[in-house]
Amino acid sequence: MIRTGISMLALASLLAAAPLGARDRDGEAAQAAPTAADAKAFVADAEAKLFAQGVVASRAEWVYETYITPDTEALTAREGAALTKLQVDLALGAAKFANVAGLDYDTSRKLGMLRNKIVLPAPVRAGAADELAALSAKITGMYGAGKGMLNGKPINGSDIEAAMGEERDPARLKEMWVSWNDNVGAPMRPDYAKLVGIANEGAKGLGYADVGAMWRSGYDMDPDAFAAMTDKIWNDLKPLYVALHTYVRHKLNEKYGEAVQPAKGPIRADLLGNMWAQEWGNIYDIVAPAGSGSVGYDVGELLKAKGYDSHKMVKAGEGFYSSLGFKELPASFWERSQFVKPADREVVCHASAWDIDNVDDLRIKMCIKVNADDFVTIHHELGHNYYQRAYNQQPALYLDGANDGFHEAIGDFIALSITPDYLVQIGLLDKGQVPSADKDAGLVHRQAMDKVAFLPFGLLVDMLSWGVFSGQIPTNGYQAGWDKLRLQYQGIVPPVARDETRFDPGAKFHIPATTPYTRYFLARVLQFQFYKAACDQAGWKGPLHRCSFYGNKEVGAKLDKMLQMGASKPWPDALQEFTGTREISGKAMAEYFAPLKKWLDQQNKGQPQGW
Repeated sequence: MIRTGISMLALASLLAAAPLGARDRDGEAAQAAPTAADAKAFVADAEAKLFAQGVVASRAEWVYETYITPDTEALTAREGAALTKLQVDLALGAAKFANVAGLDYDTSRKLGMLRNKIVLPAPVRAGAADELAALSAKITGMYGAGKGMLNGKPINGSDIEAAMGEERDPARLKEMWVSWNDNVGAPMRPDYAKLVGIANEGAKGLGYADVGAMWRSGYDMDPDAFAAMTDKIWNDLKPLYVALHTYVRHKLNEKYGEAVQPAKGPIRADLLGNMWAQEWGNIYDIVAPAGSGSVGYDVGELLKAKGYDSHKMVKAGEGFYSSLGFKELPASFWERSQFVKPADREVVCHASAWDIDNVDDLRIKMCIKVNADDFVTIHHELGHNYYQRAYNQQPALYLDGANDGFHEAIGDFIALSITPDYLVQIGLLDKGQVPSADKDAGLVHRQAMDKVAFLPFGLLVDMLSWGVFSGQIPTNGYQAGWDKLRLQYQGIVPPVARDETRFDPGAKFHIPATTPYTRYFLARVLQFQFYKAACDQAGWKGPLHRCSFYGNKEVGAKLDKMLQMGASKPWPDALQEFTGTREISGKAMAEYFAPLKKWLDQQNKGQPQGW
């Protein structure tokens, strides 16, 4: 789930045309040392051109992702190449002002952004940007058009994702898992390796060791300190994950037997209800606690019973934000968004949120199915849109979240408020169906199957990318590196042996799309900080997991104040604005799941811990 517009395509890959240095009145290259005034003028000109160029590139990418053809691939590749060339020139130009004395705060901050917000830098040599853009468009298209197999028949990406959550036959699960990874990931391996080489050349030209080092530099802190921060958060929360893993493995062993899922060691990847084993909520029926596990309703069934379709589901999501005091979405949102997969063409179904004109042309792109997962995803994607709208008065370079984890966390913390009481308020659940306190273990456990299960995956995707970019994971070791990280962090193994003819990481959208992934790990943690802060502001007194701040305009006003800041201040300033603290911490998440951790420890007595 990503967002795009200037915030992703521009600052990630849309940094556009600007002069390469100060020029005199006659248009000749200035010979004098650059001044603070020159730097300010450079930034102003860059922002004006960046804003204008961002619209063109966003439109090209939107058309491509919603209508995948050789022609749209060529068009988006052309725009991508032109913008990549310009972004690298702009970054090099910004570097010329790095040591200029007397820079004001905004000029200094924006110059830094121009240098380190490039996701996929191209070298300055002739043809490099075109080749990089063509490769990027090609492998993204390969993912979007990819198909797996079920019962010997082809099945597209959105359908196979849904089927992985519904199917319980291990043979069919294996068929889907193997076919998707083989058909989608493996073919793009040579092109991905070429892309890595070109992008690394570009990163080195900008003064970075590799692309991964460039990515880690964009968090208002030293890259090594950033890596240390994420490691600390993971180590603080790891005992919760290990407890969940132990319990889930035991339940899978009970269901499938030793031949399919052994009682000890890692979990077979295809048994967890998700193609990438990143979230396990789809198999909650297998692991639900006896008695308390059944909360008495299923959100997907409630939606179907009330006649919800994709449009009505999105309207419900909009209604939550409206209840906090946010303005309704514009008419163009409903006219231009993609809610369902078209029957007549290939599209990228992976959910994303867009602000095409960086003013109010807000859209989401999904292939919505009437189920609980997509109901949550809608709340998430709309969080991007409302964030984009809130900061749209900022200068072009500040049209982004405080950091990329913030952008992902906004909609997620709103979605945490999809509680039984909220479902009653919007008419999906009868008041008499609200689960009693003895069902709390079930309510929290269901959340943990997605939120806690995701934590190690949220780290390892970028660890794979960082390792590939740095060379620690060599070209002939992509698959082994992926499998090692999956085992080390997630405690999972593929259902069949893999070798270096495969490229399973390519079967995860964010790898071919070269989207930095640590943002999602940060978002998992930040959303609980935001959620607790909102519940405290609302005066909530009950268990944290029962809190809903739906309809609380005071919370909405305080949230809007943080969102309006965009990227204008370092992320600790934005965090403090809403939560009162300047530190990203796993404490709120640990508090939310504390009752579950206690329960899991009791259930796991006598079971082998870890893998």
